[in-house]
Amino acid sequence: MSQESEIFTRKNDHIRINLDEDVRSGLTSGLEHVHLEHCALPEISLDEIDLSTRFLGYDIKLPFFISSMTGGTKESDRINIHLAEAAQEMQIPIGLGSQRVALEKKAESNSFQLRNIAPDIPIFANIGAVQLNYGVGLPDCQKLIELSSANALILHLNPLQEALQPEGNINFHDLLPKIDLLCRKLSVPVIIKEVGWGISPSVALNLKNAGVSAIDIAGAGGTSWSQVEYYRTANETDRRIAAQFADWGIPTAKALKDIVSLDLCLPLIASGGLGSGMDIAKCLALGADLCGLAGKFLNAGVKSTEAVVEVISELKQELQITLFACGAPNLPSLKKVGISYRE
Repeated sequence: MSQESEIFTRKNDHIRINLDEDVRSGLTSGLEHVHLEHCALPEISLDEIDLSTRFLGYDIKLPFFISSMTGGTKESDRINIHLAEAAQEMQIPIGLGSQRVALEKKAESNSFQLRNIAPDIPIFANIGAVQLNYGVGLPDCQKLIELSSANALILHLNPLQEALQPEGNINFHDLLPKIDLLCRKLSVPVIIKEVGWGISPSVALNLKNAGVSAIDIAGAGGTSWSQVEYYRTANETDRRIAAQFADWGIPTAKALKDIVSLDLCLPLIASGGLGSGMDIAKCLALGADLCGLAGKFLNAGVKSTEAVVEVISELKQELQITLFACGAPNLPSLKKVGISYRE
């Protein structure tokens, strides 16, 4: 199989496996142990709750976004159109799937050209940070921004996933200096995200020092890409190895708490196993500035734009009611709500 065919096959496999198989982490996000203090006398009206926020200088209507998923194939074209149309309607940001395939000019699709569909919401371009060790440089990253008219570039970190792929890119040497260069020279902010195993405090501090504009902790508790790779391979040895990492990673709640405690003065995105508006509220109360969700949106995105809008609307209502029950009229006040932890 040619490299071009292999990339397309892998992307389609990822969509199919995420939709058809149980690829949840063996860990939970930890958010089930986080409880927000109930307020019996909120002294506000439910319809007055303000869920708007700012992120990287952009005004957005809701404090969550459609996290990076897919792109570069005909199937992902259709999904991304639905996601972008819904994001535009509901005025939330959208993250693009890995654009390596577009950079290598192997994609004839419009998967990553969504600005005409979503003219006035933040769009985040995306490529694996490890590609900086495989020939991708500043001009290439700038090209991705121009290709997608993006407002920021996500560099995703996925060492375990790459290690479990037979075709994986496993040279993670000296990436920090290359990230530092991008942060200083790229025309838009750089966001660093994990893909579902979490970011530790020491790594977060290194990223802060490298000049990143925001960190997406992407903790364990949602989709496990070791599980995805387990289902993707037919090789029994590779399956046994992938299965060993089903419960690997830093749970989302712990990763978020640990990094918030560093007081980095850096916008933080919480993702990894968030499934409801209440989960979003918990992450915001713990110190996140924005929350990312993928799985719920992928399942809706294969159906229609309306299905995605319905998911966003439900999350919005759940979040609004959670703030109301906490007596918090807006997102800044949510960060002052009492938090308890129960096993």
